[in-house]
Amino acid sequence: MLPTPTTMTTAAAVGETERLRTLLEINNALIANLTRDALFRAIAEAVRRVVPFDRTAIFLHDPDKDVLRISILETSAVVGHELPLGTEVSATDSHAGWVFQHREPLVRQDLAEGLRFPIEDRVFAGGFRSYVMLPLVARGKSLGTLGVASSKPNQYGDTDVSFLREVATQIAMAVENMKAYASISALNAQVTEAAARARALLEINNLMISNLTQDALFRAIAHAVRRVIPFDRTALCLHDPARDVLRVAIVESSLPVKRFTVGMEFAVTDTHMGQVFRSQRPLLRGDVEVEHEYALERLNVADGVHSLLVVPLIVRGASIGTLGVSSTALGQYTMADAVFLQEVANQVAMAIQNMKAYEEISTLKARLERENVYLQEEVRTEHNVVEMIGSSPALLEVLRSVERVAPTDATVLISGETGTGKELVARAVHERSARRGRPLVKVNCGAISAGLVESELFGHVKGAFTGALERRLGRFEVADGGTIFLDEIGELPLDTQVKLLRVLQEGEFEPVGASTPSRADVRVIAATNRDLEDAVRSGRFRADLFYRLNVFPIRTPPLRERVEEIPQLVAFFVGRFAPRFGKTADHVSPETIDRLVGYAWPGNVRELQNVVERAVILATGPTLEIGPDLLGTGKGVGYESTASPPPPEPSGRGLDAVLRDVETRHVRAALERAGWVIEGARGAARILGLHPNTLRSRIEKLGIRRSDSEVS
Repeated sequence: MLPTPTTMTTAAAVGETERLRTLLEINNALIANLTRDALFRAIAEAVRRVVPFDRTAIFLHDPDKDVLRISILETSAVVGHELPLGTEVSATDSHAGWVFQHREPLVRQDLAEGLRFPIEDRVFAGGFRSYVMLPLVARGKSLGTLGVASSKPNQYGDTDVSFLREVATQIAMAVENMKAYASISALNAQVTEAAARARALLEINNLMISNLTQDALFRAIAHAVRRVIPFDRTALCLHDPARDVLRVAIVESSLPVKRFTVGMEFAVTDTHMGQVFRSQRPLLRGDVEVEHEYALERLNVADGVHSLLVVPLIVRGASIGTLGVSSTALGQYTMADAVFLQEVANQVAMAIQNMKAYEEISTLKARLERENVYLQEEVRTEHNVVEMIGSSPALLEVLRSVERVAPTDATVLISGETGTGKELVARAVHERSARRGRPLVKVNCGAISAGLVESELFGHVKGAFTGALERRLGRFEVADGGTIFLDEIGELPLDTQVKLLRVLQEGEFEPVGASTPSRADVRVIAATNRDLEDAVRSGRFRADLFYRLNVFPIRTPPLRERVEEIPQLVAFFVGRFAPRFGKTADHVSPETIDRLVGYAWPGNVRELQNVVERAVILATGPTLEIGPDLLGTGKGVGYESTASPPPPEPSGRGLDAVLRDVETRHVRAALERAGWVIEGARGAARILGLHPNTLRSRIEKLGIRRSDSEVS
């Protein structure tokens, strides 16, 4: 029985009503804030009541790859899955691509009658006979396509296509809104991430001016970085240019294995950190086990590290070290992380450079303060800084030795009895050397307690021992670039002798309490009134140290071997002390000279100086008298011998004649030393400290003539 017109009209009305209800239901779903997948499932269920299908899919366009990708899929269990979720098809040579390009529906009623596109082979193989593909267009822009398919041929008519057009329009609006929302969310995430990074950089910048120690500063920086870039270990390595290695300065780690520790050193040629240091470019590993190039990276793998990021520390174009983070997660870091960490590294590098500069300034300031204190002490002790007085062969031999060794940097060992002028010889060597612009620092090894001698020589760090409240520079650091004079070296404790030997051999030492060695460029001059060879034989002095010190030995002669110089020395001391004490004494009686020449002088020149000073204080007139009561027994113990030569017979001559003879010998000795050249840098006038014309007048007055043998 054929349906009547009334029946057809009623069925059409019912179908139209269902379509309108479905479109309203889809519209409500669009504003229900459903997820994308839940929304499409709701749309598919509503559409199925009007347009039957076995499969429906949305293809969205990927502009980067220019393909259409199945992004949402609904299918029944009675058909195959030859086109699964994520399938990509051509944007030109496919059924979806044709619809995308032409923005027109494509209806295929029976695929068994022929295929138009290569992709339809897979559709037909999946058991589908008919399909409708419609464009998703919003505001004039193609976004993708909507497709429905059936296992039955001739499933879809014009009414179905018309209805699906309206559904596609609504879906296109939903897709566009979702894309816009996704873009906004991504932008918000970028803004949030950028804000977090900016806050971290600002926090790091504030930390740099907070006067923290290096360790405390780095820990605070690591805490700020961790909020932006997660890590399980971070390490700061600094370059040691002297050894050309990267040394781990600071480590922060939560890994159970602690393979990387402070103080470890790595080569700059065959390590990943060295590559970053040399190239000044970040290094990023997403899977260290697969991507590693250096043996050191395998240690990270052994620690459970899978991702690492290392950036260079650069100051004014020069690399000073590296900053790295690592994680146990795969693919943890991105190039955006590398950019951020490099900005952090730039600030850290600046902080390290400032700390180094501050440390150098503090060290220099402390050195200058110590030098100032030392020089003030030198002034207070009133050292005799004049040239050594005398013209005896023994003294001239000492002066010749000084001239030979002074220009070199050789270590000098000065031996001689107490009071023979060992310090004057040391000063003469220093003043004639290239180091004369830097200080000559004196250390009396016998005057320092055994417990403090090491700190006095090499310094100590803050907290090295009870009472070490601040960093103290040792005498070797104060003398850097200059000369150190170790007086009474024979009194040095054996354990300190070992450390002094290291300074002489390697030029480095460790301050008390320090973990790293320091270096100093110092020339060593030592002096002793002991027989060091005998001390070596008895085990009181190290043989290896003795041989290191005894590079150029100089022996200062005792005064009993220079008795002819006593009148000249007495005249010098009288001229020095009389004005100081307001005395009128200006000459010495002949009896006094004879008495002084006949005395053995166990205390040598120092004893003579003290005797004359005491006599000047007691003097009451212009003539200085020194009686036997001012002299000792003359039986002192000398450096090499306790025996004294017999006193010379009294000459019976006056003081003027004796002084004339002394002056004649002194001037002649200077002329012979200068090769009878009067003027010039090495002339006799310069040696004697006289004007050349004055010297010529003295030579004539004293009747000094050059003999024929001296001319030849």
